[in-house]
Amino acid sequence: MELMIHGRNMEITPRLRSYVERKVGRLDRYLPDIAEIRVDLADEKANRMGKNQVAQITLRHDRGTILRAEERTSDVFAAVDTVVDKMYRQIERYKGKRRRREGAEHNSFAGYETAIQLAEDEFEQGDVIRRKLFSVEPMHEEEAIEQMDLLGHDFFVFVNADTESVNVLYRRRDGNYGLLEPDLH
Repeated sequence: MELMIHGRNMEITPRLRSYVERKVGRLDRYLPDIAEIRVDLADEKANRMGKNQVAQITLRHDRGTILRAEERTSDVFAAVDTVVDKMYRQIERYKGKRRRREGAEHNSFAGYETAIQLAEDEFEQGDVIRRKLFSVEPMHEEEAIEQMDLLGHDFFVFVNADTESVNVLYRRRDGNYGLLEPDLH
C-alpha cells in the first residue's frame, strides 16, 4: 500500500506525518489489497463556523474502487481522527454492498469492478484551473450509482457497459438519479 501525505497552506511536521501514518495505516486491516491512500491536509481561510483545517482521504483499491472522505474542523488532528472514522464507515458500506452483490443469484457486475471518478472542476472567472485525467472501465448503471454513493458525490462520469458510450449520472434534488446520455449525430 502506497501512502501519500500532502499539505496545502500548511507544513506537514514529523509529528503530524507520524500521526497520520499511524491512523491511516490501520485501514488495510479492514480492507485488504489497498493500492494507494492519499491524505490531503489543508489550512483554509476560516469560514463562518471557524472550521479551517481540512483532512481528506482518497483510497484506491486494487479492484479499482475509489473511496473518499473529508472532514473540516478547527484542529487538524481532530480532522484526521474524524475523517479516518468516516473512511471506516465507507469501507464497511462498500464491503456490505459487495457481500450482498456476491451473494445475489444474478451478478451482472462480474468483471466490472473498476470505477472511475471525476472530481468537480473549480472555475474562477471562466478559466479552467484544474484538469483531471482518469481511466475508463465499462460498468452498468447500478454499479455507477453504487460508486457515486460511495464517493459521496453528486455526479459520476462512466462508460455505460450497455450502450458503450460516456454517460453522466447525477443525483436529483428529489433523491432520485438522472442520466445524461450523448446523442452523437
